[in-house]
Amino acid sequence: MSSVADIEIRLLVEAVFLRYGHDFRDYAPASLKRRVLGAQQKMGAPSVSALQERVLHDASEFAILLQYLTVPVSEMFRDPPYYLALRRHVVPVLKTYPSLKVWVAGCSTGEEAYSLAILLQEEDLLARTILYATDINHASLDRARQGIFALDQMQGFTRNYQRAGGTRSFSDYYTAAYGGALLDKGLRDSITFADHSLATDAVFSETQLISCRNVLIYFNRKLQDRALGLFHESLSRRGFLGLGSRETLEFSAHGQDFEPVSKPDRIYRRVGP
Repeated sequence: MSSVADIEIRLLVEAVFLRYGHDFRDYAPASLKRRVLGAQQKMGAPSVSALQERVLHDASEFAILLQYLTVPVSEMFRDPPYYLALRRHVVPVLKTYPSLKVWVAGCSTGEEAYSLAILLQEEDLLARTILYATDINHASLDRARQGIFALDQMQGFTRNYQRAGGTRSFSDYYTAAYGGALLDKGLRDSITFADHSLATDAVFSETQLISCRNVLIYFNRKLQDRALGLFHESLSRRGFLGLGSRETLEFSAHGQDFEPVSKPDRIYRRVGP
């Protein structure tokens, strides 16, 4: 038998879908419950039902709730071995294409997209690459477009960059401005940030590389399979897919559609026509 809180959460996500079109119905239940209850507390609602009433009648309240539901937390060159594996195993193949499209799905506030832009620039690929970065959180996308990060994050970002095989000084890519670190304009202009939902939207574009890291862990199996199906359809023949360190294709409905390129780093390649 479901608890009252579980019932309220199911009603809330159904209401959010009907009112705003954002679909959290197939997110992993335990993670979703933790986030909703955290939002309820921090937003000062006496119950999830009370939170639902506020969200339904006030779009600004939904915008606040969305910040809790989408976990906009990341860092540049997170999991450095992943980027090192891209340089070693993926970049040599990408260099054989006259032009490239790269998709960062679930880009949050842009750290991963900018990391890939730097990597592509250092490998002389950025000039012939269209780099898309998508998310459902408009506030996160706005922050990503600005390309401004806290100065106290730069030391950690620099360590990650160096471990990821960076070939320059990381400080070359930003200047101190607006009370933070402003990324180079060339990097900011190289990325198209756009609204796209893995839960409800269709294929984004034909791409040679998709990076979707630490997103699928928040989905249930049904939604994971939907997202992986989108990635398979979006990738060009023999295109590459990168996942997060705790994510795998092994038990998915699309496991046979990909082959491992660097299994420890969760990098795969599309198989079939």
